[in-house]
Amino acid sequence: MVNDKPKLYGSVLIKAKMILDAILTAESAPTLNEVSRAATINTPTTLKILTTLEALGFVRRDSDSKKYYLGTQFLMYGQKASESFDIRSVTRTLLQQLRDATGETVNLGVCEDDRVVLVEKLESPSSIKLKSTIGGRMNLYSSSMGKAILSQYSDEQLKAYFARTKLLPVTKNTLTKIPQLRSDLTNIRNVGFSIDDEENEPDIYCIGAAIVKDQQLYGAFSVSAPKYRVPEEQRRNFIRLVLETQHQIQELL
Repeated sequence: MVNDKPKLYGSVLIKAKMILDAILTAESAPTLNEVSRAATINTPTTLKILTTLEALGFVRRDSDSKKYYLGTQFLMYGQKASESFDIRSVTRTLLQQLRDATGETVNLGVCEDDRVVLVEKLESPSSIKLKSTIGGRMNLYSSSMGKAILSQYSDEQLKAYFARTKLLPVTKNTLTKIPQLRSDLTNIRNVGFSIDDEENEPDIYCIGAAIVKDQQLYGAFSVSAPKYRVPEEQRRNFIRLVLETQHQIQELL
């Protein structure tokens, strides 16, 4: 059996990443012992690596609390990575495969100013075309991609969103009551996918999923089709394909 995994060099680099990951995922700034436990690296080695990372600006140690934080050096790397990152190029092949497997239109969107901006649309080969266009915007609360994105918000983020957003009906099926929408978002968070059942456009049924990796929300994608072409058995198949595609995309990130 051929091993496709690359051989890794530099055990200290690998341990440094484990330490940085421990700081990144900690609920609050960790101490040396907490970093050591989370990274599963002995305390003396953890301290040596942390001291080096601190000298390089990758971590910051508070002298009073003895707790560690990620350093400002990452802001420059993050800015550069953000500028060069294109979610379309990362997802294109997998979304094309999803479009071919379902035979329906596949969309890719990102969140901007409390709206979903459509950045990619792979049309269904069928004759019926949907109204959405690249660059177009949709409500977070009424679209499958938008609800998938909202399902990843913290309670504080949701409260702020509802405070500044009027839930106006787009169709007769649009969820416009906060408790009802909250319940839907909780379910989406639990099952991993969202449904837009004629909530954003009459006669259109959409299944969406968020794209999240390491607590970073990159956007969402969806399969959209005329509702008459998505009977119950087909819906189950589409959901399976959407979840498989979500996993594959997140593995690439």
